[in-house]
Amino acid sequence: MLTGKNIYKRYGPVEVLRGVNLEVNKGEVISIVGPSGSGKSTLLHILGTLDNADIGEVNMSGTVISTLSGKKMAAFRNTHIGFVFQFHHLLPEFTALENVCIPGWLAGRKKNEVMAKAKELLKMLGLEDRMENKPNQLSGGEQQRVAVARALINNPDIVFADEPTGNLDSANAKELHQLFFDLREQFNQTFLIVTHNEELAQLSDRVLHMKDGKII
Repeated sequence: MLTGKNIYKRYGPVEVLRGVNLEVNKGEVISIVGPSGSGKSTLLHILGTLDNADIGEVNMSGTVISTLSGKKMAAFRNTHIGFVFQFHHLLPEFTALENVCIPGWLAGRKKNEVMAKAKELLKMLGLEDRMENKPNQLSGGEQQRVAVARALINNPDIVFADEPTGNLDSANAKELHQLFFDLREQFNQTFLIVTHNEELAQLSDRVLHMKDGKII
């Protein structure tokens, strides 16, 4: 479903990725672990089209996304990829419901259809009574669940999560771990997760270890 072949990335004199190869199958939950500076987040950003490789190919669901650019890249990202980040990146002026809807509206889908889907997701994630709250009225765990709902609104092929529990206490982190696996069971959702959380990593179907810009 997702393959990365011979991926290299350099920032100035520093070679961050040195020939990374990986394959992700539909419905897998995969964690990428490794020390800081090993290239984990850079790899995630390249696979998720947020950055470009210097050398290498990224193929998702039959599309060589590493050859896309501009509007085609943005459109592909919005409709095929979901993101969950450590610090949520919710827009403070919008409600939880509106934050979840925004990627659907950007994709040109009907407003009412997107709203109905967003409400369904928020209800499923236990946020039925928090839809009209703005981010500063939500706990950290609630904000992260809103971010997960937003990642799912366009039925993505894969969700990339970059340290998704890094800003959560242990109880909320465990809830988020379970949520990923519940979503996999319900929707056959695929997750690729960069994490320092050993508990989350050990729950995953596979753990990829990175060191010095390579998967070892």
